[in-house]
Order: sequence, then structure tokens, then C-alpha cells
Amino acid sequence: MPSNVLDKNYSLSELCSLLSVSVATGKNWLKSGQLLPSYRKGKEIVFTGEYVKNVVSEIKNGARLKSRRNKKYLSGNSIYNSYISKNSPNMSSAQGVIDFLENIEICDDIMISVLTDCALKLVISASESKSADIESYLSNKYADNEYIFLVNALCENTDIKKVVDKYPELFKYDYVFEDKEDILGFLYISLKNISNRKIAGAYYTPDFAVKKLCERLFAVNSVKNKTVFDPCCGSGNFILQLPDNIEYRNVYASDIDSLGVKLTRINYALKYKISDSQVIYSHIFFANFLSDSRSRKYDFIIGNPPWGYDFSEAEKGNFKKSFVSASSSGVESYDLFVEQAIKKLTTNGVMAFVLPEAILKVKKHKPVREFLFKKNSIQYLEYLGEIFDKVQCPSIILQVCHSNKQFTTKGIVVKNAKNEFVINSNRVVDYNCINFNITDEEYALINKIDSIKNVVRLANNSDFALGIVTGDNKKYISSKKTAASEMVLAGTDIYKYKYKQTPKYINFLPDKFQQTAPEKFYRAKEKLLYKFISSKPVFAYDDNQVLSLNSCNILIPKIKNMDMKYIMAVLNSKIIMFYFMKKFNSVKVLRSHIEQIPIPAVSNVEQNKVVELVNNLLKVSLPDDIKNWYNEIDLKLCEYFGLSKKEYAFILDCVSGVNMCLPK
Repeated sequence: MPSNVLDKNYSLSELCSLLSVSVATGKNWLKSGQLLPSYRKGKEIVFTGEYVKNVVSEIKNGARLKSRRNKKYLSGNSIYNSYISKNSPNMSSAQGVIDFLENIEICDDIMISVLTDCALKLVISASESKSADIESYLSNKYADNEYIFLVNALCENTDIKKVVDKYPELFKYDYVFEDKEDILGFLYISLKNISNRKIAGAYYTPDFAVKKLCERLFAVNSVKNKTVFDPCCGSGNFILQLPDNIEYRNVYASDIDSLGVKLTRINYALKYKISDSQVIYSHIFFANFLSDSRSRKYDFIIGNPPWGYDFSEAEKGNFKKSFVSASSSGVESYDLFVEQAIKKLTTNGVMAFVLPEAILKVKKHKPVREFLFKKNSIQYLEYLGEIFDKVQCPSIILQVCHSNKQFTTKGIVVKNAKNEFVINSNRVVDYNCINFNITDEEYALINKIDSIKNVVRLANNSDFALGIVTGDNKKYISSKKTAASEMVLAGTDIYKYKYKQTPKYINFLPDKFQQTAPEKFYRAKEKLLYKFISSKPVFAYDDNQVLSLNSCNILIPKIKNMDMKYIMAVLNSKIIMFYFMKKFNSVKVLRSHIEQIPIPAVSNVEQNKVVELVNNLLKVSLPDDIKNWYNEIDLKLCEYFGLSKKEYAFILDCVSGVNMCLPK
């Protein structure tokens, strides 16, 4: 941080630059109240130097943005728990090192010295079946070992003796070579400062996910005389997990992290028991995959590309000239890696990457989806969920064959936490949001719901409004009611059909809040309130002009001759819950989702039958009574959707175990 930070004021873009985040991220933090403007100058947001200093300090100490994945300034070090097997004999040694360094700033010399000690002990235990110690290494007693040149390269230009003399306790731990376990990478990523790890987009892949990817890929694809390349090798974990029938001469890897490349060379040498430096250095090399001019193509490209790498503006400009996936407003590193990998594959070559699930459904990744599904086919897709230590981001394994043929969904093998299935139908692919996590039977039923006659949709037939963003909930929201305050709802207060009375009160002062919708939406004669953060639609009816926060948004349908309570019943039904969860596979209820939901356009007489049932539900308070009326409403809507008893039973089975979010 600049030493003169207190001497000036900052615009939003200047603050974002100082925090190493995009302006778009800064705007999101403003909307969520995680950044507060000091004042406004015309339309410009201004932050004082004192405020900026406090923000940076709080982020460095982990006091802010804890719910965000992008904790670029979060400092500290920790064991990367999900990276190797829990029963690894090296776990306790790594834990001992981290515990010792808890209150010590880890400089490069300390990190490299610890890694050198670990590498030395792995090399000696693997090649000579005996233990080693750093003092003997410093005395040149292992000079004759065939792998020692790799250890020497790891610590060149590092004064290890100085570190050993100052912190002898760091070097008392034993490390033993384990087949297919990346101990060096485990120690490296655990030692690395968390802020540096996240700025680089480096999320080292958990051991089980690497094994899943490699086992599946090479179980269905012949490896004879086929080349394998990991363009973002980290420390070589994917190389370690390759099956034994792939020869070392066909294995290649690169990275822009020179230290990671050195660790990969050691892992490669020990895995294949080769000590030829020319082979090792030509197969495991330092390179930027995105700008590497090598013309070579590969039969398999595997790995976990960097996520959210912090490119310079110059790099972004260059990428936009050569990558279609960089043509949008943002440049995402894993999109570029996917595009480049496809370009570097031989015909019928296969790419297998661990990626964020967002690549399939978030709007900014649409260009790479369109590129990916032009002349390629998906062999295998596994929905992994959240697998990265301390990172809230659902992930997938995506295995794609560069077939040079028209894309088809036929034959895609899909796996999730519950089951594995094959898509046997040729589905229509909507590049705005792709979800293959549905069986053919589910897909057919969604199509039936989408294609029923006489439906209306809320697109262009409704008003949407966001809840209040105060900018400081602690300041503006109280648990005590005053003469001037009124109840305000959050997303957690919303259930299907009803909201709960909550002891949260607010004085409606729109000029002081960070963001509000026009007051007329909050004060509408009747409106629907819905949870924004939710995997399913949850809508409550309000005719009391109640206020809501931004986790609780507003829908006001304006479909002629259609009752709002009837629309609410459709949106809350198990039928639409199934439709929403299977079609969108989202943890947010977006306006674009709601606008696509089909609503049967039945007569007023038929609507009133449902509205009467809704009114009965709204009057009762016992859970069993609410559930009974809810089920009655659902059965009536089944008629309007034209669903058979068998189809409705199938829907019930699909949503079984899901919280219905009925009033309590």
C-alpha cells in the first residue's frame, strides 16, 4: 500500500486497483454493502484515504469479505487439507512445520529451504532406501546420488545454511517417498501465503479429484503411443496419478511457476525412475501455455487450469486479439486455457480439466461455451460439488474430445453425487446456460412442461425490484421497534406463500441507503416476495406493503386476467420446483429464470379453484394443515399442466428429500 495513502481521496476504480480486484467486483461489493462510499462528488463515488487504509488493513487481517471467494489479500498460512490422503505418513511432518512457522513471516529462503529438505529426504528414501539430513547435504555427502542435481536446482541462489542455523527445528522432520502422493506440492501450497495463492488463481487439486480424472480418462481411451500434457502442472500431481502403462517419453508438463516446475521435475524423475537431465528438462519445462509458440500438438491435455488469474491490462488486450473467449467484458484464465487446449489437441485428442461449474452456466463464459461445442464432443462430465479447501465454488470434471464433428449430446456420460447415467438423446443446447445434469426422462418431462399449450410467461409481463441495500445493516437495522421504524424482511424470513414476522426494524430513509428500488414497489397493494439465494423458487404473498432487504426481492406480475395468488401457486409448486432445479441447476433465483417459467393460462373459474385453496393455506398455521393444502394445490395444478399420475409421481421422487420451505 502506498505510504501516502492518507493524503488523497480515491475513486472506485483506484480503490479496486489498490485491492487488486476488478471494478465489476468493486461494484458488487458496493451493492452488498461491503464497501461504503465516504461521499459522492456529483455522480462519482469517493473514498477517503483513511477509509481506504482501514479497508486494506481489515482485508489483510481477514476481517472483511469472509464470504467471498476472492480473498486476495487474506494473509496467513495453513495446511491444504484436501490435497493428499488423510492417512499420509508425511501429514504430521508438514503440520509440524506449519505450526512452527505460525508466527514467522515466510520468506522465499525459508520456503525453498523447507522444500529442499523435503525433496532431499524423498530422493534419498526413494533411491537409497535410507533417511537423510540437511546437514549432510550441506556437507556435500550426497553428491553421488543420481537425482541430487534436481535438489541442487531447487535451492540454487538460496542460503540454506543461514536458515538451518536460525531455525534448526524446521529440519528435524522426516519425509518418506510415497507412490502417487505429491508431498512436495502439499508442502509448497501449505507454505505459500494464501494471498499469493489466490492472486495467481492457483487452487491445487485435491488428490481424490486428480485420481478420478485420470482413472476415468484412461479407462476409456487408449494410451498406446499417445502423448499426455499438463500445461498448468503446479508441482506435478496429475503426472503422479497417470497410469503405469503411459511411458515417460510420452509425458510432458509446463507451468509459469518456476519453483513448481522444479518440484514437478523431481516428482517426474522419481515416478519414472529416470535421471537423464536432458529428458527431464525437455519434458518438464517452464512456459506460458497461453502464449507458447510451440507448434506441437498432444493426444491428451489434462490438469486444473488457473481460476481468476490477475492478468495485466496489456495481457488482456493481447488475449482479446487471439482468443474468442476473451471477447467479453472480462478475461477469465480458465476460459483461455480451455480454448488453447482444444487448439493444441490432435484430431480426436482429449482434454480433461477440473473446472468451476460456472463455465457451463454463467453469462460471462458464453463465448467459451460456443467455441467448445462447435467441433468437439463431451465424453464425460462429473459434477463434483465444492472440493477445494476454503473455496466455495462447485466444480466439475470436463472431458472433451476434439472430434472435428458437429456437437451432439448423445453418448455423454454424466455423474453426480447420486448416480451416473448416459444421455441417449440429441438435446437442444442453449449456450446461455448449459445443464447436462439431468437424465433423458427428466429432460423429456421438462420439455413437456415447456411445450404445453396456452401458457404465459412473466417476461415483459411483470415488474421486478431489488430489496434495500442499506450499506451498513448494523447502523440502520435494529431489533427494537420505534414509532418511526417498521419491519423489514430478509431472504431467511421468506417461506412458500407466507413470510414470518421478524424482530428486525428499519427507518425507511432511501436517501441514506446505498441502494433502493422506487418506493412504489415496496408499497404496492399486493406483491410477491422471493428468496434470491436459493436452489428453488420460494415466493410469499404480501398485501401489507412490507419492506425487504436485497436477499428478498420483489415480483409484481401484470398478466391480464390472471390472479397473483394463482401465479404464486404455480411458482411455488413441486412441478416448478422440479423444472427450476433441473433446468437451471442454480443457487440463485434470477429474474431470467423466473421469466422463463411457464404458467398455464386457464380460465378465471379454474384459477379461482386454486386461489381458494391458497386462501385456505394462508389461514392455517399448523404444519400438517399447511402441507395438506399445499398438496391439494399441487394436484390441481397437475391437471392444468396436463401431467399424468405417473409423471407427477416421477416429479415427487425427484424432489424427495428437498426442503419444501413451507411455513413453520
